[in-house]
Amino acid sequence: MTDLPLFLEAFHFLRPLWLLLVPLVLLVWWWVRRPLQRGAMQAEGIAPHLREALTVGRAQRRRFTPIDSTAAILILGALGAAGPTWSRQPDPFAAQSAPAVIVLAVTPGMEQTDLPPSRLERGKQKIRDFLELRAGARTALVAYAGTAHVVLPMTEDAQVMVPYLQGLSPEVMPREGAVAGEALVLAQGLLAEEEGAPGGILYVTDSLDPADVAVLDASTVPLAVLSMRPEGSRDRGLDALSAPVIAVTPDTSDIRRLDGLLNAAYRRAQLDDVAQPWEDRADWLAWPAALILLLWFRRGWTMRWAALAAMALLASPQGARAEGPADWFLTPDQQGRIAFDNKHYARAAELFVDPLWRGYALYRSGQYDDAVLVLDRVETAQAAFIQGMAQIKGRHYRDGVRAFETALARDPDYPGAAENLETAQRIVAYVEAAQAASDTGEDQGIGADEEVYDNESGQGEETEREAADAGGGGLLTAEQWMNTVDTRTGDFLRMRFALEAAQPPKDPNAAAQPPQDPNEAARPSQEPGEAGEPAVPATSEDDQ
Repeated sequence: MTDLPLFLEAFHFLRPLWLLLVPLVLLVWWWVRRPLQRGAMQAEGIAPHLREALTVGRAQRRRFTPIDSTAAILILGALGAAGPTWSRQPDPFAAQSAPAVIVLAVTPGMEQTDLPPSRLERGKQKIRDFLELRAGARTALVAYAGTAHVVLPMTEDAQVMVPYLQGLSPEVMPREGAVAGEALVLAQGLLAEEEGAPGGILYVTDSLDPADVAVLDASTVPLAVLSMRPEGSRDRGLDALSAPVIAVTPDTSDIRRLDGLLNAAYRRAQLDDVAQPWEDRADWLAWPAALILLLWFRRGWTMRWAALAAMALLASPQGARAEGPADWFLTPDQQGRIAFDNKHYARAAELFVDPLWRGYALYRSGQYDDAVLVLDRVETAQAAFIQGMAQIKGRHYRDGVRAFETALARDPDYPGAAENLETAQRIVAYVEAAQAASDTGEDQGIGADEEVYDNESGQGEETEREAADAGGGGLLTAEQWMNTVDTRTGDFLRMRFALEAAQPPKDPNAAAQPPQDPNEAARPSQEPGEAGEPAVPATSEDDQ
């Protein structure tokens, strides 16, 4: 958290009674140091240089003594025991960045080459950097020129957006112009679907029509603009905008600043989420205490005791089993949590010992079958819920239904379990209905090499379809022919945008409805990280 006012607002101590030790430590420190604070010797008739030589302890009064370091360590320990905090524990199910909609201007002006290779291509590069910085966060893409279009609805997979970015150019837009206001309506409609998660809108453009400035300033959603203009170039619309306008830079400092601006409201919402416990930050005080502790190795301090403590630590069985420096200080679960927080989920799964965390790390790394097996060891509603998500992701819909039923049996009020159970049941019913209406498999289909449908209820025929040989004879159906057509992304976007622009205008008073992601039909109603889902409880090593 880099917002100083928000930090000061949230800062407090979890266990403030420990702060009573601070004045007690200061009192003991003053009592020990008091004999060293005696005044100068009152001896008339003695030369000043002789009086200085005859005074005992004068040099010690000005020196940093063991009691000083001990008092500093005890004060830091008391502050740490009080539990300083200024943020909530991150929900392991949730992305740690706000949902965002990127609005890209695809106009002829963006093809100018004063920002090599062009303003548009540089904007695309910045968007890719933005997606990489926000790995795992939900992001959507809107493009506009004379018309505004949702290029891609909310997705957590940044790689899905890359080919769509490459296909965007002024040639694919149905009409010339710059309707930034219409793009804002689409972006707000996308964010409205993200329940309980305040998001932001990022405009990537080189200019704004002055008529759109008032519309953008009236936005209730946090908004920021990345100006794709060279240094020293001005635009009347961008200059009049009250929202933050960040100039493009050669490095990623502009992207990091934009991410911080868009996440401000999201961080405040995280602080207000009473379902998440506060994160104990006492470990921050351990480092200065450890540095002060190094003074104890000086001669005349506690060198002998420190040497004995080090020998005892090295002689302990835990030290003998350590395989690396990290094992000297951190447990495997603590090392796994660090890897998990850094989004190294596969590595975290190898490190975790706790089966709940190990199963969830396997789920986040895409190892769904392994996650289900590991979570069988844990008989909690959380474990069953994660198993259900893993079964759905692995396309084992019937097993997903059973897992969500188990979660509800263990905790009838577990957030999201009832909704996901209903969604999984609808998916199973759809698959079985499609299977019942299918033929006996005589027609060949183009697609996957082999498709096996979950059909435990026995409706219809159990059918396996193998892909037709591309070199085989026979006429192709219309659907098979369309599947063999190789079309560039730009051509696809041109046709789609033209069809959308040809549709009659909607009621301006009606809320804009973005197109439905075709993959959403197969997604549970509540993905991990959506509002209302509690975090996996931390292991005892992580409790502060």
